[in-house]
Amino acid sequence: MDTRPNPAIAAALTLAASAFAAGTTLLAKALGTGALGPALHPLQVSHGRFLFAFMIFATAATVLRPRFSRPNWRLHIGRSSLGWGGVTLMFAAAAFIPLSDATAISFLNPVVGMLLAIPFLGERIGPWRWGSAVLAFAGAMVLTRPGSGALEFGALLALGAACALGGELICIKLLSGREKPFQILLVNNAIGLTIATIAVSFVWQSPNAAQWAALAGIGALMASAQTCFVNAMRMADASFVSPFFYTSLAFAALYDALVFSVLPDSVSYIGAAMILTAAAILVWREARPRPRPLP
Repeated sequence: MDTRPNPAIAAALTLAASAFAAGTTLLAKALGTGALGPALHPLQVSHGRFLFAFMIFATAATVLRPRFSRPNWRLHIGRSSLGWGGVTLMFAAAAFIPLSDATAISFLNPVVGMLLAIPFLGERIGPWRWGSAVLAFAGAMVLTRPGSGALEFGALLALGAACALGGELICIKLLSGREKPFQILLVNNAIGLTIATIAVSFVWQSPNAAQWAALAGIGALMASAQTCFVNAMRMADASFVSPFFYTSLAFAALYDALVFSVLPDSVSYIGAAMILTAAAILVWREARPRPRPLP
């Protein structure tokens, strides 16, 4: 894939990643609430996510036989640990509070990522990016419905997920400038599977056929989301890419309507409109041709 700076394609890839990521949360909620059989522990759900995602990338590596460079193990281990922790906390939160609330709170991670990008990546964030990030953050706050009792144990789990995933954003950006996307994905899922396998050994229970299918679906959707996201990070700054993940809130509301017949209320529409407006502003600003500096 062409990795030259291209904000428009980066935005499109991030939107696709958001749709896939919201799908994994939907399946995780079904597994964690007993909709498909006896409820599975969040550690087992995250294990399934890494297991099937790794199988997909390992199969692709066997077929494509790509060339690998020496991995930066320190960054990979840090990224995989944060990613595993964030995903596990997110899956746990989805079982305690409504899907829209869990998604809204946990996907505050772009704000964390944008703030961490300043000291760790040295990125400069202009007034338009700050304004768009604040607007998206406000939209997320609207969707959390303050005063409705969302700040409970499940919300704390989602906040922990946001912090972990925000840290993962920085590791991904650092890796994307040193290694190829496919290598990053393969190594990440291999390390994540190792961590998840150790953790799940304490809570394992045999899934039924429907649960195996849902676990496989989570792995496939997450593999697709990762592929889109890693390539998006190679085409634009982390502070530009990150706010687009707020659209996961809109996708989560859509999935609720299609799968559980839960229609969004006026608050959902207002919050989603604020988030999409913020994303549109970023696309417009970044896609504008920049004047060339004088010699």
